[in-house]
Amino acid sequence: MSLALLLGQKQGTVEQRLREWCYDAKDKRGNKRQTLDVTSSFVPLLGWIVSLWTGTSMALAVDATSLGQRFVVLSVGVVYRGTGIPVAWTILDGRKKEAWRSHWLRMLRELRPAIPRDWTVIVLADRGLYAPWLFRRIVRLGWHPLLRINQGAKFRPAGQTRWHWLRELVNHEGGRWRGQGTAFSTAKSQVTCTLIAWWGVGHEEPWFVLTDLASQGCDATWYGLRTWCEQGFKCNKRGGWQWQQTRM
Repeated sequence: MSLALLLGQKQGTVEQRLREWCYDAKDKRGNKRQTLDVTSSFVPLLGWIVSLWTGTSMALAVDATSLGQRFVVLSVGVVYRGTGIPVAWTILDGRKKEAWRSHWLRMLRELRPAIPRDWTVIVLADRGLYAPWLFRRIVRLGWHPLLRINQGAKFRPAGQTRWHWLRELVNHEGGRWRGQGTAFSTAKSQVTCTLIAWWGVGHEEPWFVLTDLASQGCDATWYGLRTWCEQGFKCNKRGGWQWQQTRM
């Protein structure tokens, strides 16, 4: 009502315009309607966060979440004070299967201009999203991947010829290992990287994380920042926004 008074228009007219704001162009009234391109907001949104940021280090989390069988959301977010702030996203039809690779690569590429080149940026992703192409794209952007991998893989430490199962490197609670080498024994999947591993006390299994950072300049506990994006999903879904009630 307040907006209608400010614009000098009928309340019903303003409500309909706001309702159609998110529609595809073909579903809007009028001949000059356009589809809202949300990607145009990604760089300004991240740039706004950067302008308010303290320091020159930032962590981004790459993850996917779903809304029942209706939507799958691929999201890149800034993790901050226990939560995740989405800065780029792609919403897919949850009933259809399609490759996610092009979407992840596009979103990371689109966000790159928003962060100064001299900043240190780590990009976190869980085991289900690990892929050599994701590792390489993050490095190519000048950022640093911290990508968790499944423990059923092998690793060959630099200067050695033997491949080790990851569980050989860290096989008890409290155990730690880090060093440079080559991950994955299959030639087409191999990545030259640093492996950082840690089995936290009370955890069911260890974390095995791949990065391009020097082995003495990183720690596996940094990967814990990734879990903050889960709280962000909660706030954007049933725990806050009540997204499950959408009619879109």
